[in-house]
Amino acid sequence: MHESGIAEGILKSTLEAAAEAGAVKVNSVDITVGVLTEVMEDALQFAWEAARAASIADGAALNVTMVDARTRCLDCGHEWVHDRYSGAKCPSCEGYLVSLLAGRELRIDSIDID
Repeated sequence: MHESGIAEGILKSTLEAAAEAGAVKVNSVDITVGVLTEVMEDALQFAWEAARAASIADGAALNVTMVDARTRCLDCGHEWVHDRYSGAKCPSCEGYLVSLLAGRELRIDSIDID
């Protein structure tokens, strides 16, 4: 379950940012995750609950925004949303020269602290 490592990384970054800001408590962390990362949100929430224990983030909510995969055709400019298997070929012109625009994100957007 790679979600455990991701949760630990989120916690580490969160605690570093909180310490720099002089925080005594982390209330919530907002993150964005692309569907192509194959992160399972339920597993990430479970891992977050375990990772945050015994820290100033104990009890902090992890608010996850999932982002669909979106690709643009470099031949015709068409953009489309797709799953992990259907993004290699443009549905408009059937070209294969494409650029992934979204779907691999894994970032911390904001941290609410006291």
